[in-house]
Amino acid sequence: MSAALPAFCGYPLDRADHLRSDPAWLAELRGGDALLLVLDKLAPRLGEAGGLAWAAVAEAPADAELVFLGLLEGRGVFGAVPEGGETAPAYTFREMWGLLAALPSPDLALYGGARSVLDWHARHRFCARCGQPTRLAKGGWQRDCPACTAQHFPRTDPVAIMLVEHDGKLLLGRSARYPPRSYSALAGFIEPGESIEEAVAREVQEEAGVRVRDVRYIASQPWPFPSQLMIGCHALADSPDLTIDPSEIEDARWFARAEVAEAMEKGPDSPTFVAPLREAIAHSMLAWWLEQRI
Repeated sequence: MSAALPAFCGYPLDRADHLRSDPAWLAELRGGDALLLVLDKLAPRLGEAGGLAWAAVAEAPADAELVFLGLLEGRGVFGAVPEGGETAPAYTFREMWGLLAALPSPDLALYGGARSVLDWHARHRFCARCGQPTRLAKGGWQRDCPACTAQHFPRTDPVAIMLVEHDGKLLLGRSARYPPRSYSALAGFIEPGESIEEAVAREVQEEAGVRVRDVRYIASQPWPFPSQLMIGCHALADSPDLTIDPSEIEDARWFARAEVAEAMEKGPDSPTFVAPLREAIAHSMLAWWLEQRI
């Protein structure tokens, strides 16, 4: 991958793992000049300077669960767990993408990490083992069950996302949920007992009927909708023949390098197809692929 990090990478805070399990230290930190990330449920708010909006921790509701997000130049940074979580996929938040595009990279990375962990807390207030209420622990990077002593940790779901190449062309697909004319890299969740390479091969075979080989890693990206780790890969196909599973994707096509370059350059005005959002790792992967062949 090129020097530019994919969006949501580069979390700017010191997570202070060696300190966040100390309740006394956290209480002292909250009593100082700690900052509270201001959100509208789970959506970002912009401050006057154009970045994320901030308030004093003292302004948080008295009954709020506060998650320690990290240290910023020695100051504590916290986020309040919202009343409810969000399980809708990223494409449903189209109005929010304008706000995200306005954020500088460090703020975008901070927001992505905060959104993921706060959303997890909102959706995991009860123990998966016994069903009793859980309580925040370790500054918010754990939930404990007082009833059965089970410990629960914020989850990250691994997703394989892949560029499949054959004779200098790329295989891209579209879901019926995508905006019109939009195509992106094929992707799917990695299943239990499966390696990254096996997941790439299985997903491409299931969605497009294509067998791949020589799978290699490109880059990764945390994706906070709700909390995935996108693992970008490249693979080679032995045949261009496609057998599309309509229950998986609506369409898949092979695109020549010139077509990909045009889509990346012209954005929504491209006559060929609409490339993925700049915030998506698929956009970074397409840029990487073009750079490899200049």
